[in-house]
Amino acid sequence: MRLSAPERRIQILDVALGVFSRRGYHGASMNDVAEAAGVSKPVLYQHFGSKEDLYANLVAEVGNRLSRAVTGAIPTGTDPRSRIIAGLEAYFSFVSAHRDEFRLLFGHGTTRDAKLAGGGRDVERLLARTIAGLLGTTLPADRRLLVAHGIVGLAEGTCRHWLASDLQLDPAQLAVEVGDVVWAGLRSLPLESP
Repeated sequence: MRLSAPERRIQILDVALGVFSRRGYHGASMNDVAEAAGVSKPVLYQHFGSKEDLYANLVAEVGNRLSRAVTGAIPTGTDPRSRIIAGLEAYFSFVSAHRDEFRLLFGHGTTRDAKLAGGGRDVERLLARTIAGLLGTTLPADRRLLVAHGIVGLAEGTCRHWLASDLQLDPAQLAVEVGDVVWAGLRSLPLESP
Protein backbone atom coordinates (compact mmCIF):
# COMPACT_ATOMS: atom_id res chain seq x y z
CA MET A 1 0.00 0.00 0.00
CA ARG A 2 1.40 3.35 -1.05
CA LEU A 3 1.44 6.06 1.62
CA SER A 4 0.41 9.65 0.97
CA ALA A 5 3.15 12.27 1.37
CA PRO A 6 1.96 13.33 4.87
CA GLU A 7 1.68 9.68 5.97
CA ARG A 8 5.16 8.94 4.59
CA ARG A 9 6.56 11.96 6.45
CA ILE A 10 5.06 10.73 9.73
CA GLN A 11 6.38 7.22 9.07
CA ILE A 12 9.88 8.56 8.41
CA LEU A 13 9.79 10.65 11.61
CA ASP A 14 8.67 7.62 13.64
CA VAL A 15 11.47 5.48 12.22
CA ALA A 16 14.05 8.27 12.59
CA LEU A 17 13.16 8.54 16.28
CA GLY A 18 14.36 4.99 16.85
CA VAL A 19 17.48 5.42 14.74
CA PHE A 20 18.56 8.70 16.38
CA SER A 21 17.70 7.63 19.92
CA ARG A 22 19.77 4.44 19.57
CA ARG A 23 22.72 5.85 17.65
CA GLY A 24 22.66 9.55 18.46
CA TYR A 25 22.76 12.26 15.85
CA HIS A 26 26.40 11.76 14.89
CA GLY A 27 26.18 7.97 14.80
CA ALA A 28 23.12 7.85 12.55
CA SER A 29 23.11 8.43 8.80
CA MET A 30 20.43 9.21 6.28
CA ASN A 31 21.15 5.74 4.83
CA ASP A 32 20.27 4.23 8.22
CA VAL A 33 16.98 6.14 8.33
CA ALA A 34 16.08 5.33 4.71
CA GLU A 35 16.83 1.65 5.22
CA ALA A 36 14.85 1.46 8.47
CA ALA A 37 11.92 3.27 6.84
CA GLY A 38 12.02 1.06 3.77
CA VAL A 39 12.42 4.00 1.40
CA SER A 40 15.11 5.13 -0.97
CA LYS A 41 17.38 8.04 -0.09
CA PRO A 42 15.78 10.20 -2.83
CA VAL A 43 12.37 9.65 -1.21
CA LEU A 44 13.83 10.55 2.18
CA TYR A 45 15.35 13.74 0.74
CA GLN A 46 12.00 14.68 -0.81
CA HIS A 47 10.66 15.02 2.72
CA PHE A 48 13.74 16.29 4.55
CA GLY A 49 16.51 18.22 2.81
CA SER A 50 19.27 17.05 5.14
CA LYS A 51 19.97 14.99 8.23
CA GLU A 52 19.99 18.20 10.25
CA ASP A 53 16.55 19.13 8.84
CA LEU A 54 15.16 15.68 9.68
CA TYR A 55 16.60 15.81 13.19
CA ALA A 56 15.34 19.36 13.81
CA ASN A 57 11.81 18.42 12.69
CA LEU A 58 11.86 15.35 14.90
CA VAL A 59 13.14 17.20 17.96
CA ALA A 60 10.56 19.95 17.48
CA GLU A 61 7.73 17.40 17.26
CA VAL A 62 8.89 15.48 20.34
CA GLY A 63 9.51 18.68 22.27
CA ASN A 64 6.01 19.91 21.49
CA ARG A 65 4.49 16.65 22.72
CA LEU A 66 6.40 16.81 26.02
CA SER A 67 5.59 20.49 26.51
CA ARG A 68 1.87 19.92 25.83
CA ALA A 69 1.78 17.03 28.29
CA VAL A 70 3.35 19.04 31.09
CA THR A 71 1.68 22.40 30.49
CA GLY A 72 -1.68 20.66 30.14
CA ALA A 73 -1.29 18.90 33.48
CA ILE A 74 -0.07 21.78 35.64
CA PRO A 75 -3.39 23.68 35.78
CA THR A 76 -5.14 20.54 37.07
CA GLY A 77 -3.61 21.11 40.48
CA THR A 78 -5.69 23.02 42.99
CA ASP A 79 -2.83 24.68 44.88
CA PRO A 80 0.87 25.38 44.18
CA ARG A 81 2.11 22.06 45.62
CA SER A 82 -0.42 19.97 43.68
CA ARG A 83 0.35 21.91 40.46
CA ILE A 84 4.04 21.09 40.90
CA ILE A 85 3.28 17.43 41.47
CA ALA A 86 0.85 17.32 38.52
CA GLY A 87 3.48 18.83 36.22
CA LEU A 88 6.17 16.45 37.45
CA GLU A 89 3.86 13.46 37.10
CA ALA A 90 3.10 14.44 33.49
CA TYR A 91 6.84 14.84 32.81
CA PHE A 92 7.77 11.51 34.43
CA SER A 93 4.84 9.71 32.79
CA PHE A 94 5.93 11.01 29.39
CA VAL A 95 9.48 9.80 30.01
CA SER A 96 8.26 6.43 31.25
CA ALA A 97 6.11 5.90 28.16
CA HIS A 98 8.47 7.56 25.67
CA ARG A 99 12.05 6.82 26.68
CA ASP A 100 13.36 7.18 23.13
CA GLU A 101 11.85 10.65 22.92
CA PHE A 102 13.54 11.73 26.16
CA ARG A 103 16.87 10.36 24.93
CA LEU A 104 16.41 12.20 21.66
CA LEU A 105 15.88 15.53 23.45
CA PHE A 106 18.43 15.16 26.21
CA GLY A 107 20.74 12.23 25.45
CA HIS A 108 23.66 11.12 23.32
CA GLY A 109 25.71 14.25 23.86
CA THR A 110 23.62 16.43 21.57
CA THR A 111 23.90 19.22 24.12
CA ARG A 112 27.57 19.58 23.13
CA ASP A 113 26.55 20.73 19.66
CA ALA A 114 24.79 24.10 19.84
CA LYS A 115 22.67 23.49 16.73
CA LEU A 116 21.51 20.09 17.91
CA ALA A 117 20.87 21.10 21.51
CA GLY A 118 18.44 23.81 20.46
CA GLY A 119 15.35 21.61 20.57
CA GLY A 120 16.02 20.37 24.08
CA ARG A 121 16.81 23.89 25.27
CA ASP A 122 13.61 25.18 23.66
CA VAL A 123 11.61 22.62 25.63
CA GLU A 124 13.45 23.52 28.84
CA ARG A 125 12.76 27.24 28.27
CA LEU A 126 9.06 26.68 27.55
CA LEU A 127 8.61 24.53 30.65
CA ALA A 128 10.54 26.99 32.81
CA ARG A 129 8.42 29.93 31.58
CA THR A 130 5.25 27.97 32.38
CA ILE A 131 6.49 27.04 35.85
CA ALA A 132 7.74 30.57 36.57
CA GLY A 133 4.25 31.90 35.99
CA LEU A 134 2.84 29.54 38.60
CA LEU A 135 5.36 29.92 41.42
CA GLY A 136 3.27 32.37 43.45
CA THR A 137 6.27 34.26 44.78
CA THR A 138 7.09 37.94 44.96
CA LEU A 139 10.53 37.35 43.46
CA PRO A 140 11.26 39.48 40.38
CA ALA A 141 10.42 37.81 37.05
CA ASP A 142 14.05 37.02 36.19
CA ARG A 143 14.57 35.30 39.55
CA ARG A 144 11.32 33.31 39.21
CA LEU A 145 12.54 32.13 35.80
CA LEU A 146 15.89 31.15 37.30
CA VAL A 147 14.19 29.09 40.02
CA ALA A 148 11.90 27.51 37.41
CA HIS A 149 14.92 26.44 35.34
CA GLY A 150 16.25 24.77 38.49
CA ILE A 151 13.03 22.78 38.81
CA VAL A 152 13.22 21.73 35.15
CA GLY A 153 16.86 20.71 35.64
CA LEU A 154 15.91 18.65 38.69
CA ALA A 155 13.29 16.76 36.68
CA GLU A 156 15.65 16.22 33.75
CA GLY A 157 18.49 15.04 35.99
CA THR A 158 16.15 12.66 37.80
CA CYS A 159 15.11 11.15 34.48
CA ARG A 160 18.69 10.81 33.23
CA HIS A 161 19.58 8.76 36.31
CA TRP A 162 16.33 6.80 36.13
CA LEU A 163 16.95 5.72 32.53
CA ALA A 164 20.70 5.18 32.92
CA SER A 165 20.08 2.94 35.93
CA ASP A 166 17.14 1.17 34.27
CA LEU A 167 15.05 1.63 37.41
CA GLN A 168 11.44 0.46 37.56
CA LEU A 169 9.63 3.45 39.01
CA ASP A 170 6.05 4.61 39.32
CA PRO A 171 5.88 8.10 37.75
CA ALA A 172 3.12 9.21 40.16
CA GLN A 173 5.11 8.19 43.25
CA LEU A 174 8.29 9.72 41.86
CA ALA A 175 6.39 12.96 41.19
CA VAL A 176 5.30 13.12 44.84
CA GLU A 177 8.82 12.46 46.12
CA VAL A 178 10.52 14.99 43.83
CA GLY A 179 7.59 17.39 44.19
CA ASP A 180 7.97 17.38 47.96
CA VAL A 181 11.64 18.34 47.58
CA VAL A 182 10.70 21.16 45.20
CA TRP A 183 7.86 22.33 47.44
CA ALA A 184 10.10 22.36 50.54
CA GLY A 185 12.44 24.74 48.73
CA LEU A 186 9.69 26.92 47.29
CA ARG A 187 8.10 27.45 50.72
CA SER A 188 11.22 29.38 51.74
CA LEU A 189 10.65 31.98 48.99
CA PRO A 190 8.69 35.16 49.67
CA LEU A 191 5.09 34.31 48.77
CA GLU A 192 2.45 36.47 47.18
CA SER A 193 -0.43 37.54 49.44
CA PRO A 194 -3.63 35.56 48.91
